[in-house]
Amino acid sequence: MENLLKDIENLREEVIRTWRLLDIDRKEARAEEMRRGMNIPGFWDDQAKAVKISKQAEGLEKEVREWTDFKREITDLEELVAVGQKEGDDSIAEEVREQYKKLKKRFTKLEFYVLFSSKYDEGNTIFSIHAGTGGVDAQDWAQILERMFLRFIEKMDWKVKIIDRNVGQEAGIKSITMHVKGRWSYGYLKSESGVHRLVRISPFDAEAMRHTSFALVEVIPELPVTHEIEIKDSDIRVDVFKSSGPGGQGVNTTDSAVRIKHESSGIVVTCQNERSQHQNRETALKILKSKLFQKEEEEKRAKERELRGEAQKAEWGKQIRSYVMQPYKMVKDHRTNEETQDIDKVLDGDLDKFIEAYLRYIKKPLN
Repeated sequence: MENLLKDIENLREEVIRTWRLLDIDRKEARAEEMRRGMNIPGFWDDQAKAVKISKQAEGLEKEVREWTDFKREITDLEELVAVGQKEGDDSIAEEVREQYKKLKKRFTKLEFYVLFSSKYDEGNTIFSIHAGTGGVDAQDWAQILERMFLRFIEKMDWKVKIIDRNVGQEAGIKSITMHVKGRWSYGYLKSESGVHRLVRISPFDAEAMRHTSFALVEVIPELPVTHEIEIKDSDIRVDVFKSSGPGGQGVNTTDSAVRIKHESSGIVVTCQNERSQHQNRETALKILKSKLFQKEEEEKRAKERELRGEAQKAEWGKQIRSYVMQPYKMVKDHRTNEETQDIDKVLDGDLDKFIEAYLRYIKKPLN
């Protein structure tokens, strides 16, 4: 019983350490402040802003409640051990041991959020997939990835809105851009940014030859309103055209779709799924600002790597993960060496193992 009590005490210490790392006390105060603000007259006049704040408060309260309940359960377990020791009853040891195992398992899941390090990890995401080299096979691969990520997003109970989607002529998609709304969506999905490689016997090859296909996944954070990047009209070129996607009556008969090109960087953003040209332009500009921010951040990191002598070229062929269907089955992440033979499960949206491995990998201190 003494060893078991020591294990429980160690778990309590770990919880207190993680509580401080996650700044749960500040989050509790912030949630209370937001709730008070929601009672101020006129708060609900701006419905969009009010709903956003309400959801943020709800998310903070849920996190605080989980940790508060967890601490209380540890205290209850310690008291149960104390009662057993006082009465000399060792029969409760097995019950305590089982409860401890459950708490330890729950703590591992709660502790996961310590791995998030970016100030944008908690926010929404602009998520894109682009078919690479490999023709129709690459477009089919891009659509397979689309399904995989949509299944993962569904499992996480996030909301997704298609901003732009271009289908291939024979099969698959050429590209897709989505707006993913959900707490911690960027923190999770940023691990998927990069080139994904597929090796399989092509269903489009009459000779059933093995083909290698590539698709590029691009993940950028949705910037909060407070982080504004200035874009002048002279910096961009705006083209309008008829939408080819869904969006309601009249969307395919008017020039509602918008393509914006940022002249100095060459970044192009297209949006065609909103109902009006004004809405599409507004959405495209928001994505462009996020992409420009991401470019700035990548340039800073590249400069830091260069100063450390670690500079590498981000070439198309340098995939972050490989998915092999034939001659054997395997999914392997080349950054973390995490791998599995259950490719079907991965393609059905089971990405947790790869995401956690990546987050732990980037948390490691640089040598």
